Amino acid sequence: MSACVPTRNDHPSRSSRPPRDSGIKRTHSPPPPPRGRRFRISGANLSASITVFLIAVPMSLGLAVAMDAPLEAGLVSAAIGGIVAGLLGGAPLQVSGPSAGLTVVTAELIQIYGWRTTCAITIGAGLLQILLGSLRAARSALAVSPAIVHGTLAGIGVAIALAQLHIVLGSTPQSSVLDNALALPAQLTHLSPAAPFIGGLTIALLVLWPRLPGRVGLMVGRIPAALAAVAIATAVAAVATPGIARVDLPSWSSHALPELPQGSAAALATAVLTVMLVASLESLLSAVAVDKLAADRAAAPPKDGTTPASPVKRSDLDRELRAQGIANTLAGMFGGLPVSGGAVRSSANVRAGATGRSATVLHGFWVLLAAVLLVAALEWIPLAALAALVMVVGIQMVSFAHIRNVHKHREFPVYGATITGVILAGVLKGVAIGIAVAVVIALHRLARTRITVSEQEGRYLVTVRGQLTFLAVPRLSRTLGRLPQGADAIVELDGFFMDHAAYETIQEWRTSQIALGGRIVFTGRSGGRIGEPASAAHSCCRPWTPWRNHHCHDRSEHAIESAASTASPSTATASTSTPASTAHTTDRRGAHWLLRGLSSFQRTTAPLVREELARLAAEGQRPSQLFITCADSRLVTSMITSSGPGDLFTVRNVGNLVPLPDTEGESSDDSVAAAIEYAVDVLKVESITICGHSGCGAMQALLGGAPDAPRTPLWRWLRHGLPSLDRMKSRHHTWARISGRLPADAVEQLCLTNVVQQLDHLRAHDSVARRLAAGTLQLHGMYFHVGEAQAYLLTEGESSGTGPDEVFARVAPGPEHGTEPSWDPSRGSGPELTAELAPESTPQPCGAPVRTAHAVPGTAVDA
Repeated sequence: MSACVPTRNDHPSRSSRPPRDSGIKRTHSPPPPPRGRRFRISGANLSASITVFLIAVPMSLGLAVAMDAPLEAGLVSAAIGGIVAGLLGGAPLQVSGPSAGLTVVTAELIQIYGWRTTCAITIGAGLLQILLGSLRAARSALAVSPAIVHGTLAGIGVAIALAQLHIVLGSTPQSSVLDNALALPAQLTHLSPAAPFIGGLTIALLVLWPRLPGRVGLMVGRIPAALAAVAIATAVAAVATPGIARVDLPSWSSHALPELPQGSAAALATAVLTVMLVASLESLLSAVAVDKLAADRAAAPPKDGTTPASPVKRSDLDRELRAQGIANTLAGMFGGLPVSGGAVRSSANVRAGATGRSATVLHGFWVLLAAVLLVAALEWIPLAALAALVMVVGIQMVSFAHIRNVHKHREFPVYGATITGVILAGVLKGVAIGIAVAVVIALHRLARTRITVSEQEGRYLVTVRGQLTFLAVPRLSRTLGRLPQGADAIVELDGFFMDHAAYETIQEWRTSQIALGGRIVFTGRSGGRIGEPASAAHSCCRPWTPWRNHHCHDRSEHAIESAASTASPSTATASTSTPASTAHTTDRRGAHWLLRGLSSFQRTTAPLVREELARLAAEGQRPSQLFITCADSRLVTSMITSSGPGDLFTVRNVGNLVPLPDTEGESSDDSVAAAIEYAVDVLKVESITICGHSGCGAMQALLGGAPDAPRTPLWRWLRHGLPSLDRMKSRHHTWARISGRLPADAVEQLCLTNVVQQLDHLRAHDSVARRLAAGTLQLHGMYFHVGEAQAYLLTEGESSGTGPDEVFARVAPGPEHGTEPSWDPSRGSGPELTAELAPESTPQPCGAPVRTAHAVPGTAVDA
């Protein structure tokens, strides 16, 4: 038997959100502004920038070759992406440059519109990115199914690899993926040895360079594989094949700039949307991947005693999208390729040890210097080497890890449809095909529901496999309708979704069966019982937690007055004649309010607890502990201990006092002693807890009491608390502490001291003393701070002073229900119930924790 989880507030208050300076970060939320200088160049960032530069130059030239664009356009995009996106972006470690994902799209645009119009399309895509980033739409882009995103990138990778294979073989690529595939057999029959040799050498170096063994591999492994492959292939080509086609960088004076686009407005808008979509998805996915790489690097233990990497803040995706838009706008204006964040360059930047955006910006400056000063050296690079480099990048875009992941989540049809669509119909149409297949599969899964019925010893078992939506309601209704009226049934639900139509069908059937004398139980696949949710009409006060929103009531005042008139006509008449304000007060505090609570219990809670209470009535009570606490109305014992019927044997009085036994005269009181004797000797409870609370009126009365106070019943009862007052004033006892601090005031000090003193009184009772000596009973002290809704448990430790310290340790939130707390008496703490006290004290528990299945479940004590 478990209690329902309280309902959440639909509109949490601003005070519940973590403050900006609390250090709590939301996922992909904007980082706070950095302190001091924003741009700092460290040795690690300088080294990383050189590494990324050596990768970016050959890759930028290779992508330009693959797109059939001016070669200098690749260098322009690399420089602008590094400097502009690096300075303004929200992902400090991401390196931007020519987009590998847009290779096929850009090549097609150049063939259709020409280079200058393609630059104008890039400008339009950049402006659209700026708009979407300003509207904070970046996170929405990540809502696309990963199977569609990875399928799109894989399809683009296949297209890149097939196109560059023709250049590696010494020919030129065709206009489409199918043409490239169909022309490949003829190309293999007419090979010129120079280009395939250089291309094959480049591919072999790219694959084997990171895997070189021994000390030599460790030394040369610091050189990027892309740089080593292109440099060695260039050197070999200069000696072995001097006539091979090489890079031809034209004069910068002839560099082409954008022009106004010409063509169909719809086609141009589609082109702009395609470039924006692919570039944005590639950049945002790369930013998320870079965050993971940086987090893994920070979490990894340092090697060779080096300083561990400092954690990097998560990327601000909206800021990154705006920066990519600005970079694309400038790249189009200056005649560059479309820009996006690149996974290859970014991962190299992280692995090279970059710690900030200065590495990205410096890499852009190095590319800019190389484009101006190293033109002669770059023109020695063979085109076959660059084509082989880009072909390997395209092959790497088809990730087998992604294929395994989508297959594990049963989304491979979406992945395969997206790849096929991108290859055969283009990027935008391929994405549309993938979305359509994903929707069809989702509808199929929602509609695929198996419902079976079996009979076991007169009770029916209804098994539902799959999701319950309106599509399954007809079959569900027919199946439930075939069961005999008033029959007992178990409904086993194995699914994670139920829409309103299915819920209403089940609820109406359940209500009719119960009305006819049937017993209906809902379980999951493992057999665990599912707690019934409140109906829509009673959602403001959930069953089992009527205290949750006890000020809200779902019945109208008319219904309340009708119920009241049924119970007491005279009372109803008086209420009707009372003014509105007075009636409200009377209804809140008088019989009407109590009647309303009883009616709510009968309507919502009683149907759920009736079976359990019937079992307890037949078996008798078997509480596991005696709980002695104050009569204060703010203290709800079942709420703070998460206990249910039959768990606690509770004694409540003013001040949670335990009179000493065998006292004579006016101070004698046997009611508490009788309850203790009955709980210990008859009920055989395993533990006794004395619980005090903050702001206790009895303790305030003791502090402010006068010696000549009148001998009223309240005063005679409070005399049992005078030993607590004397203990607090005594120099022979150390003051109790709460969670490693001194109490806030004298009232809180007396509340804590009173718990300790009443435990001493409890030990003086004969029945308790016998059970303690036998080791079959344990005592606990507890303090509940009402204003903080925080519980504290009493521990005892030996300090270096003159006496024991009484420390109330904070109970921290623990795991979910079902995990019982533990406390190792030899250590004073356990894996789930631990007391972290002040450094000068060693915790020693005064007893084991609450052992009932519902009292303080899965808690941990944290001082």
